[in-house]
Amino acid sequence: MTEHMKDKHPPTKGRKLPSLKMASYAGLTAGAIVFVCVLALLLFADPIVNKYVKPRIIKAFVKAYPAYSIRIANMNYSVLKNRFGFDSVALKAADGTFSGNMNSFTVSGICWMHLLWGGSLTPNDFGSSIVVAHDIGLNFQQSHYRLRCGLLRASVPASEMVTDSIRYYCVEDDEQFFAASQFRQTRFRFDVPQMKIAGLDYLTLLQENIYRAKSITTHDMFADILVNMDKPYDKNSSNPQMPNEALSSMKGIVNVGSVNIVNGRLKYCERVVVKGTPGVIAFNKVNVSVSGIANHTAHPDTAVIHADGLFMNSGTMTLFMAIPLTSTDFSIRYSGSLNTTDVTELNAFLEPMEHRRIKSGILQSATFDVNVIAGRASGALRVVYKDLSIAVLNKNTGSEKGIFNRISSLAGEAFVIRRTNMPNGKGSMKIGKIQYTRNPDDYFLQFAWFALRTGVQDVVGF
Repeated sequence: MTEHMKDKHPPTKGRKLPSLKMASYAGLTAGAIVFVCVLALLLFADPIVNKYVKPRIIKAFVKAYPAYSIRIANMNYSVLKNRFGFDSVALKAADGTFSGNMNSFTVSGICWMHLLWGGSLTPNDFGSSIVVAHDIGLNFQQSHYRLRCGLLRASVPASEMVTDSIRYYCVEDDEQFFAASQFRQTRFRFDVPQMKIAGLDYLTLLQENIYRAKSITTHDMFADILVNMDKPYDKNSSNPQMPNEALSSMKGIVNVGSVNIVNGRLKYCERVVVKGTPGVIAFNKVNVSVSGIANHTAHPDTAVIHADGLFMNSGTMTLFMAIPLTSTDFSIRYSGSLNTTDVTELNAFLEPMEHRRIKSGILQSATFDVNVIAGRASGALRVVYKDLSIAVLNKNTGSEKGIFNRISSLAGEAFVIRRTNMPNGKGSMKIGKIQYTRNPDDYFLQFAWFALRTGVQDVVGF
């Protein structure tokens, strides 16, 4: 019976060996496959991504944005750094209104292997991504403007974006730009050497279309604005959007903690004669802080601006502004002050624009308070000055000769000399009345200046 039982239950050692061999063979085979795949990626990464990955990127983009076409030059891939590189990328709108390109574009940290098996990219695949792009150019054919950026670095893990050498400018010269329209135009130029966005939530932006950031900071920004006042407004054109209109028109949620401009410059110019010398208002050493930027779907509902800068290289101006962003009409409130200023610096604007020349004068102080309701500004300008002397210029020659020079009356009476209105002097205080209604073509900063200028004109008398 014992021998019978032994025959019925033979030893298992012989059956275990083939199973172990099969498992080891499978392991070796899998390891070989992995080794071959890694070796292929190391040796032939570029041909693989150009043949399999690049077409999927183009297909996904065209599907998401059918109104645009994309062209990607040669791609390369670093396995050790998990980084894609693009020799160049070009975009173009089907209707020809927009085109763009970038060179030396790299993106690292994308989870992309599932694309080889038919998968698609999701926002979570970019959780560790870092994008670096050089020489970005965007062309807006209809407006004749171009945006250039020397460097852009976007880091999803660090929640930040840094850009260098941003320029926004018109590709035509001023005369060509203004001659293209029979109506009044505003030409802009912006130079931003550096801008940093901190606390930028990339994944929420990709998943839920929510634009959320802690701060946006620029250094040494320069803005150059020129208006051709020699042409009329186009009453049938769409009005430039005010801040509340721009934010409320955005489909996604916008919530930015603060925007900061450090050591900026602003040059605002107007001209009244074709090819003529424009009047210039300039601010240097400008510092601006804006808080509470949000649209109608987010809080808070009022943006607050604090700013200061050197006005016409002479006096320091401060500004406070509150902008209700949820308002259905254009309503704001702003106030500010200007300390001791040599008002002859204003000749850079007054001579070409008003045909007046300030021969002497010191502004001791000025304060203004303006309230805007539904595009109608009202308020007061209080100025304390001394030794003011103003001459009328010949419109054709710009000379004082041959014209009866006069001192502008602060009471509006011609040929009356009032050299001072300081409280302890013989002059009487004149409060300038601010009253202005928004014109169709007024941009935001233009409107604020045009309204304030009515108070200046009321004080000075022209």
